Amino acid sequence: MRYRSNLKTFALAMALSSTLLSGTAFAADDSIDVAGPFEIKGADPSLSGNIFLAMDVAETLVNTDQDGHLTPGLAASWAVENDGLVWRFKMQDGATFHDGTPADAAAAANALNIARAKPGLLQRAPIDAIEADGADLVVKLAEPFAALPAFLAEYRSQILAPASYGADGMATSVIGSGAYKITLLQAPGKMEADRFDQYWGGPAKIGKATYNSVSRAETRALMAESGDADYVLNLDPASVARLKDKDGLDVRSVPIPRSLLVKVNAANPKLNTVEARKALSLAIDREGLAIAVLRYQAGATQLFPPSVGDWHNPALAPLAYDPEAAAALLAELGWKAGSDGILEKDGERFTLELLTYPDRPELPLVAAVLQQQLQEVGIELTINSTNSSEVPARHNDGSLELALLARNFALVPNPIGTLLQDYAPNGDWGAMNWQNAEIADLLKSIGRNGGSAEQFATATTILQEELPVLPIAWYQQNAAISGKLQGAILDPYERKLGLKDASWKN
Repeated sequence: MRYRSNLKTFALAMALSSTLLSGTAFAADDSIDVAGPFEIKGADPSLSGNIFLAMDVAETLVNTDQDGHLTPGLAASWAVENDGLVWRFKMQDGATFHDGTPADAAAAANALNIARAKPGLLQRAPIDAIEADGADLVVKLAEPFAALPAFLAEYRSQILAPASYGADGMATSVIGSGAYKITLLQAPGKMEADRFDQYWGGPAKIGKATYNSVSRAETRALMAESGDADYVLNLDPASVARLKDKDGLDVRSVPIPRSLLVKVNAANPKLNTVEARKALSLAIDREGLAIAVLRYQAGATQLFPPSVGDWHNPALAPLAYDPEAAAALLAELGWKAGSDGILEKDGERFTLELLTYPDRPELPLVAAVLQQQLQEVGIELTINSTNSSEVPARHNDGSLELALLARNFALVPNPIGTLLQDYAPNGDWGAMNWQNAEIADLLKSIGRNGGSAEQFATATTILQEELPVLPIAWYQQNAAISGKLQGAILDPYERKLGLKDASWKN
């Protein structure tokens, strides 16, 4: 039965992969040209800070290496004092913003206090005050919080010059302290930057860098193949297979701490029991789906991939594929097949809307496969492929039923940053109308103290048993880099591209 299901899944994915290409031309010049799927939504870090960070335009106090270890950024070092209630960050000597003003403790305190006033991770940290103390930035806490340095590595915590911000606290321009200085910002599609020769870490080796937002994965792949882009992010699996054999391209793949999951509205009458959510989970052939759509063996046996360290729990019973057991659970809940095979109860069909978005090219394909697999147990899905912003919007207005999304557990280098947003008690990219006091307390304790093996095991067991979200697959990041470029990196934490250290081969 598994073999037949895998073949059916593969055939469906292949049929859905056939699309028309639309070409986009970009002028060639002596710069690093980057193409990615993400739109530039505005100058504020809360909108597009991930792009400014990756393009080495803006910086955070704390950085990470490719193993997720914290490293200096705009802060040269840091230390904790007063029984964990005070953190002191020593700023880099001589750092300046692109407008020539000092990137010092006062500017950092200004930027972080502005960020703390907006929805985001810093609001989740028990911060009493952020202020400059001479050359040092000081963060005072209401209670110990071991994860604070990791929170300050998140892109929304990047430090911009005071002149960047309008009266309402939203950035109107991006005046960063990175190795590249923006010369053109055309939302939503284009950014151009020149080397900032006064960069405190030493000037970049290449004089210019550009970013182009290109939504279609096929178009991005063609840009890599033709040389219209030197660094192409988020290649779809079919393009990876095709481009690996092309001369002059370095195609790389790396496992990343990101999971493909289905967000569930646990208040929906069809989904408000553990048994109902378990039935949906049992109906999903994760292994077949991953091989067919993602083209590698990455079916999720639990929410957290192995790349998430302590949060991956090998002791958990893996999520199983058993459509007969799914059907039996649904029958126990009172659902019976109607004339067309779709389940009915009390005159209502078992129909759900699955919302997803095409920013990640695999998501609509995965949605179509899920539609087929759930139909085999009598559940009818309607797919709504729309803007990613609809996920939080419809979480907040209560209209969301299911959403297929990719969730990053490295928004900060410590997964607790994402988990506190999603499950303590819920968040617009995580749990919806599902609350568990034990896990909320656990996550807050882990944030304060760093966590123990027992706490990690308890939290992951609760998520596996109650299924507030349905894990589908684990991710790897795919990119194509010009063979003429050296020094660029494919960062598992999706923070950097290595542009400031990149150079052209002789």
